Amino acid sequence: MTTVDSKGRIVLPKEVRERLGIAPGTEVDVREENGKVVVEPEDDPEQVIERMEQLVAEAATEQTETTPIEQETDPIARKHREAVRNGAERDSDE
Repeated sequence: MTTVDSKGRIVLPKEVRERLGIAPGTEVDVREENGKVVVEPEDDPEQVIERMEQLVAEAATEQTETTPIEQETDPIARKHREAVRNGAERDSDE
């Protein structure tokens, strides 16, 4: 059993650290889930990128029909897009 000290610190058991690959300096995510504290190592940036690429690929295959930007019917979106384009053109001219 681990005890919380006066500063809120705990020591993770060595077996747990080794199993999860938590070494000195490893950043961990600490959060509450269903009334319990969950501590897990932050993901490796390469794994995050791979996961994001996989999600994008899955979303692209699930997409059935898109509306071309030029046919955008939402006037607010159209106005915003035009403002962004105008700003980008101004920046490239400078």
